[in-house]
Amino acid sequence: MIRRPAAMATAAVFVLTLGVSSVAAGGPPSLAFYVDGTRYRTLGTPTDFSGTGAPASTFDDIYALGSDLINVAEAKPGDTDFNGGRWMVLPVTWAAGVTPVQLTSAEEVQAYADAGMLTIASSPVRQFLCPVIPVTGN
Repeated sequence: MIRRPAAMATAAVFVLTLGVSSVAAGGPPSLAFYVDGTRYRTLGTPTDFSGTGAPASTFDDIYALGSDLINVAEAKPGDTDFNGGRWMVLPVTWAAGVTPVQLTSAEEVQAYADAGMLTIASSPVRQFLCPVIPVTGN
């Protein structure tokens, strides 16, 4: 019986860690991001590859749209350029006077950037590993 409170405390710390993850929608069943118009979910992990010197080409971008919007990623399992769940979070800053809207693909994010409606950070705020799970029924 003494082990149960310790296990519950460990589980609570793990759940709290998921809640503060920069990508996190906290894992299933919450949304984590869109890729090519499809919603995906994930389970946040404590990995942190920031500052390791790993080449940017070994990560896929996740655009953090802010304003309580769901993030957008550039690749998914099955894409030839998918890096296996290695992610680099790039914050987006919306231009003055532009109302943030939900974008659902990397192409949309790039089009908004090209139109001057938002700016994509050139340096990631976090690099990490997490699985990608499509949300069924979309």
